[in-house]
Amino acid sequence: MNRRQVEQAGALLILRTTTATVVLLMLVIVVVILVKGIPALSWEMISQPPQGGYYFGKSGGILNAILGSLILAVASTMLAILLALPVALALNVHLGHRRKSSMAVRFVLDVLWGIPSIVYGAFAFLLMMTLGARSSLGWGIITVAVMVVPIVVRGFDEVMQTVPPGLKESSFAMGSTRTETSFQVVLRYAVPGLLTAVLLAFGRAIGDAASVLFTAGYSDQLPSALDRPAATLPLAIFFQLSSPIPEVRQRAYAAAVVLTLIVLGISVGARWINLGRKHTKR
Repeated sequence: MNRRQVEQAGALLILRTTTATVVLLMLVIVVVILVKGIPALSWEMISQPPQGGYYFGKSGGILNAILGSLILAVASTMLAILLALPVALALNVHLGHRRKSSMAVRFVLDVLWGIPSIVYGAFAFLLMMTLGARSSLGWGIITVAVMVVPIVVRGFDEVMQTVPPGLKESSFAMGSTRTETSFQVVLRYAVPGLLTAVLLAFGRAIGDAASVLFTAGYSDQLPSALDRPAATLPLAIFFQLSSPIPEVRQRAYAAAVVLTLIVLGISVGARWINLGRKHTKR
C-alpha cells in the first residue's frame, strides 16, 4: 500500500468515525428525551395550561408553551421574510454586478448569523429598558425576527445564486426593469428553495431560549395579546426542569418531546423539499 492509499484510508476512517460519533450522540440525546418524556405525554398534558403556577403547580399541562412557541415562531419568521426578501433580491439583481459590495454585505450577514442569540436578547432587553417597555410576546417576536433575518437572507441568497444568468439577461434584453426581473424571474424560479430557508429559520426561532428569556418573558396563561408575556417550549423546559416537584419536571420532559418532534419534523421537511428541488432540476 503506497502513501496515497494510506492517506486516503486514514481520511476515510476519520470521516466515518466522526460521522458515527455525531449520529450516536444525536441518537442518545433523542432516546433519552423520548424515554423520559413519552410517559409524561397525554391529552391532558398538551391540551391544558399549568394549574396553580408553572413552577409549583402539580396539575395541568403545557398548552400555553406550545401555543406561545408556535405564535412566536410563525410571526417572527414571517416578519423576517418581509425584511430578508428585499435584501436577497438586491444582492442578486441590483448588486449582482458589484462584486465587492455584495461580498461585503454577505460578510456582514455571516457575522450577524454567528452572533449568539443571548446577545440579541441582551440588546433587545436594553432597548426595552430604555423605552420603559415590559417583557411581552411582541418584543419576543421582534427579537427573534431580527435574530433569524441573517439566516433567511443568506438562505434566500444561496438559492437565488442558482438562478441561471441567462434568465436574468434575457429579462433585461426584453426591457424589464431590475424590479420586474427580481419578482417575475428570480423570485419565481427560486421559490422551491426559499421554502427550505424558511423552514430552517422557523426551526431556529421555535427552539431558541436565550433571545426570549428577557424579552418574551414567561406566563402560565395562554397567550392573549402582544403586550403580555408568553410562555415558550424552551423556557418551559428550562424553568420547570429545575422545580423540586416531580409532576412539574414531568411537564418539562413532555415539553422537550414536543419541541424535539417539531424540530425533527421541520428538518425532515426541509430535507424533503431540498431533495425534491434537486430532482426537479434534473
